[in-house]
Amino acid sequence: MSGFGHYSRTADELEREILKRGIAIGIDWDDPTRMRDLARRALSCTPTCMMKLLRSPQRQDKLTGELFALSELMLQNMRQSAEIGFETHGGPAWKAFGRALNEEFDAGVRPPQPQASA
Repeated sequence: MSGFGHYSRTADELEREILKRGIAIGIDWDDPTRMRDLARRALSCTPTCMMKLLRSPQRQDKLTGELFALSELMLQNMRQSAEIGFETHGGPAWKAFGRALNEEFDAGVRPPQPQASA
């Protein structure tokens, strides 16, 4: 089991960072409407949108961009662990946001696709 420990450790570290950003931007993890709004924004944020948030001089935007980036890292960590048969879980903050991301994805929210040139 020692070879799988880093997935759990990474999930714990990501959870702490997600929680910190959420607290800083005033997220109520128990508010499903707010979680769905945030998830909708995260799912529809293109790479250009992400860079704009991360480079913003506005603290709120920058923290939101960091939260979105951390959520992508959490999903990647969970996906990689699942590929080798090890189930990884985040904590309460991640579960609230992850649930909202799944609900919005199931509702059809996707990032805009680049237009193909003719």
